Amino acid sequence: MTRAPLVRGVTLVSFLLAACGGDRPAPSGGAGRPAGGAALTGAGATFPNPIYAKWFDLYAKQTGVRINYQSIGSGGGIRQFIEGTVDFGATDGPMSDEQIQQAQGNVVHLPTVLGAVVLTYNLPALKGARVNLDAATVAAIFLGRITKWNAPEIAALNPGVALPDADLVVVHRSDGSGTSYIFTDYLSKVSPEWARGPGRGTSVNWPAGLGGKGNEGVTQQVKQTEGALGYVELVYAVANSLPYAGLRNAAGRYVEPTLAAVTAAAGSAPLGPGTDFRVSVTNAPGADAYPVASFTWLLVHPRGQDPAKAKLLKGFLTWMLTPEAQQAATDLGYAPLPANVIGILRTRVAALPGP
Repeated sequence: MTRAPLVRGVTLVSFLLAACGGDRPAPSGGAGRPAGGAALTGAGATFPNPIYAKWFDLYAKQTGVRINYQSIGSGGGIRQFIEGTVDFGATDGPMSDEQIQQAQGNVVHLPTVLGAVVLTYNLPALKGARVNLDAATVAAIFLGRITKWNAPEIAALNPGVALPDADLVVVHRSDGSGTSYIFTDYLSKVSPEWARGPGRGTSVNWPAGLGGKGNEGVTQQVKQTEGALGYVELVYAVANSLPYAGLRNAAGRYVEPTLAAVTAAAGSAPLGPGTDFRVSVTNAPGADAYPVASFTWLLVHPRGQDPAKAKLLKGFLTWMLTPEAQQAATDLGYAPLPANVIGILRTRVAALPGP
C-alpha cells in the first residue's frame, strides 16, 4: 500500500499537534509579525486544527492580525458562536435548524477545506499488514456486537491476514464533535440499526467503548491501548504514525483516504449559487470516492458584528480562498476546495460586512 501522497508535511503536522493540542490556542504568529497586532478569536472543531494553526500563523506573519483559536470540538464552537463569546465558530457538523434559530439566523456556513475521517488502530501483531473493513462490520463494531479482532466478520474481509485473538477496544469522542457528526452521519447512511439507534449527531449515546476528548484525545487513547480502534481526522493518524483501515465504499471498492478520493466524494455534493453549504458527502457514489469525507466549516455572522472585527475577519476569509492558502491545506493532507466552491465562496465573502 502506497501512502506517499498523505505524508507530505508530517514533520510540520507533528509540530503543530504538539503546539496546539487539547484546548490550548493555536499558534498565531512568529518572527516577523508586527507587535501588538489586531486580534480575532475563534473556537471549535479539532478536525481542521492543524491547517487552521498553519493558516493563522502564515496570516499573522503577513498582516500582523493575530487569530487565537481554541480547539475545543465542534459542539463547543457552535455553543460559543451562539453565545457570542467568539468572533467566529468552527464545526465539522453543520448547525441544525434549531441551532440556527438560537443564533437568530445570523450565521453563514463557509467551507474551508475537505478532510477524511479514518479508522485508526493499535495492533502490533499485524506487523504492518492493513485491515480492511466494510460498512456493516464498522457498524457492528461500534454497536458493540464485534469485540474480537479475529471475529468471523473481520476475518472474512481480510483473507491471509493473521488477525490476533485479542479484544477489540472501541474508542470514540467524549465531547461534542463534528468528527463524530461525520462518522455517525456515515453510520446512519449505511446501517438502519445505527440510524434507529444512536443516530447522527455531534454527541450520541455510544453503545460501547472508551471516550477521548478531541481528535487529540482519541489519538492518544488508541496509541496507549493495544487492540484499540478509533475514528480520527486523517492528519492525526499520519502525524502519530498510526495505521488506518481500508474502507469499502458505496461502489464496493476498498479506497484509501487520498486527496483525490476525498475530492471525488465532494464531487457528489449538490452545490448551486444559493446553497447554504450544509451538505453531506459521506458514503458518496462513485468508484473512487472515499466514504467518510466531509467539508469543515467556519461560522460567521453576516450582520451585527463589530465593524472593526468584521473588517479583520473578511480580510482573512478573502485570503483563505487564495491559491497560497489552499496549497497549504494540500501540504497538510487536506483536500483543497474545488474551483466551483471557491467561486461561490468568493461571492459569499464579498457580501459580508467589511471593506
